[in-house]
Amino acid sequence: MRVYVPLTLSGLAEAHRTRELGTGPLLAYAVTPALREWCGSDDIEELEYAALSRAALGSLRLLAADAAAARRRVVVAADVSDGAVSAGSDRGSDPAALGEVRVAGPLPLGRSASVHVDAADAEADVAAAAEALAAADRGDDDAQFAVDGAEDHELLWYATQEIAGLVGAGD
Repeated sequence: MRVYVPLTLSGLAEAHRTRELGTGPLLAYAVTPALREWCGSDDIEELEYAALSRAALGSLRLLAADAAAARRRVVVAADVSDGAVSAGSDRGSDPAALGEVRVAGPLPLGRSASVHVDAADAEADVAAAAEALAAADRGDDDAQFAVDGAEDHELLWYATQEIAGLVGAGD
């Protein structure tokens, strides 16, 4: 099963250093029945893009909680066995929980298929979105507009061999 793990650049650097995305259980996003129903599609590429987008929002939540983190969303796509994944949310039908799963750990970085990161030119919009996220969650339309501004930026695709360059580490 393909899962999408939200991180920050510092979290990606830690994963590069330790060679694992975490010890688990890890919050991730995947094509779940609820996400499939919400999307109203059977197109697997569309569904995986939706899961990736949900993980990007998860990364934004990590950024909102860590003022020191670089203002770029990071998502790692990884392949895990179906048995390593369980329903992730205890929030029932909360729309914010769509696609959430838990991955039993540890999750080796070697299971990663790709990395998705904001371009540097997205940093201002991502910073504004992270600042506005709590208000957007409370229903503030202006704050939601700021969050949507970050979502207007497509995450760039990187091969796993490029992680060292993304985090400024030499191998």
